[in-house]
Amino acid sequence: MAKHILSVLTENKAGVLSRISGLFSRRGFNIDSLAVGTTEDDSVSRMTIVVDGDEYIVEQVSKQLNKLIDVIKIKRLGSGDTVSRELALIKVAADSETRSNIIQIVDIFRAKIVDVSHETLTIEMTGSSDKQKAIFDLLSPFGIREMVKTGMVSIQRGSNIITK
Repeated sequence: MAKHILSVLTENKAGVLSRISGLFSRRGFNIDSLAVGTTEDDSVSRMTIVVDGDEYIVEQVSKQLNKLIDVIKIKRLGSGDTVSRELALIKVAADSETRSNIIQIVDIFRAKIVDVSHETLTIEMTGSSDKQKAIFDLLSPFGIREMVKTGMVSIQRGSNIITK
């Protein structure tokens, strides 16, 4: 199975996210990643939904989403014609002996240290899932205390846009 990125424009109203997630659960479809926010138009929200499945599943998801009254437009985004990013905050155990090694790893990945304490460093990192996995694997031996990730957000490359 492959990951498919759907960009969904919806009315920016209460309950829309609930209806969309309910559609997925009723149909037995799994959401791999979901990120929602307003667009340049405050009356419109944009959802980036990553679905793990074959062509049939993605086609069914798209058809079902199109039936919802608050859905304005759906577009499948190809991995080659989009810019996609995720944000992760990673809290790593760090003492005076390990701190410089962790900082070197953070610099290599062009991440940022956003909080420092005597026992931990908190790292902010944006990038692809693969890049996040790579930094996570390198930081794991130091002791990851906590981690939180956003869903993927994607936008088409170049002058292509999705509008109402």
